[in-house]
Amino acid sequence: MTTSRKGRTEVSRAPFGATLAGEPVERFTLSNARGLEVRAMTYGGIIVSLLAPDRDGHGADVVLGYDSLDGYLRDTQHLGGIVGRFANRIAAARFTLDGTPHALTVNDGPNHLHGGRRGFDRVVWQAAPVRTDDTVGVVLRYTSPDGDEGYPGTLRTQVTYTLTDRNELVVDYLATTDHATPVNLTQHSYFNLAGDGVGDILDHLLWINADAMTPVDEHLIPTGDIVPVAGGPFDFRALTAIGDRIAVDDEQLRHGHGYDHNFVLNRGSSDLVHAARLLHPGSGRTLDVHTTEPGLQFYSGNFIDERVIGKAHRAYRHRAALCLETQHYPDAPNQPGFPSTLLRPGAEYRSRTVFAFGVKR
Repeated sequence: MTTSRKGRTEVSRAPFGATLAGEPVERFTLSNARGLEVRAMTYGGIIVSLLAPDRDGHGADVVLGYDSLDGYLRDTQHLGGIVGRFANRIAAARFTLDGTPHALTVNDGPNHLHGGRRGFDRVVWQAAPVRTDDTVGVVLRYTSPDGDEGYPGTLRTQVTYTLTDRNELVVDYLATTDHATPVNLTQHSYFNLAGDGVGDILDHLLWINADAMTPVDEHLIPTGDIVPVAGGPFDFRALTAIGDRIAVDDEQLRHGHGYDHNFVLNRGSSDLVHAARLLHPGSGRTLDVHTTEPGLQFYSGNFIDERVIGKAHRAYRHRAALCLETQHYPDAPNQPGFPSTLLRPGAEYRSRTVFAFGVKR
């Protein structure tokens, strides 16, 4: 336990469920004096709950999830996890690197999605608490062996969740490899600022700092083009209700069954840019996302339905939550015009995303 100038800031650990592959699954709780509490477990680095206050100071859990480890073991939605070795899709589950073809696990139609059948959100990470004078956190480490899901090289990965007294959840990624390999990591929490299991997210207002997006084909693979968003349903450069245009007759919305697209962030000269803002008018809760990444995947929960039984045995409804996944662009290993995701020996993969929670009164 540490004490900050604004009050008590704590981190604690406890068992969560059974042992998997000989590794105990633990849950870490991070809390600050302003009412924000984050719980994450070592299985998948999954954020299992995130309590945030509304404009009246009442807290609610604003991420989807399950009550037990068994729910996460059966999960097909990647709720709350660290996604890797490569977030999003790789076309035809293959790429060529330095003249050598590599075949990956096929787990999304003909393609590879979120690291394969046993991606980083389906393994047990080693973890330890970390503390400073005014922050608490947990550092998670996992080593992905050479050939894991088809990827070359042994990848050593570290992800740190840090909770500040400014109601920020900071996610820092670090990875090294002994052989050239693509790397693209993200955090895959599903947010509903009204509260877990409370309606859908169509009334949420969203702003995305992007003048362009990467259109996709019917398999949600980028075409390689970068197109302006101005004047169309992907224009979120002003706060806009998600439900306003999600049902318009648009080819890209048909391909995604709603929003499931990568936005090209306006980066300017700053390393850490303001990527998105989410506002729930009813509660006043806000979420601001800052990142060092070039892209943001906005996913509007299109494949959630009542078959997904979440916390308190609630059946989640269609579009019960959304994801704001900071990332490099999908299928980057096969798209020479996209920012590179290649990591070579001797180099470090570093990325930071900040989720800042607040209220609008």
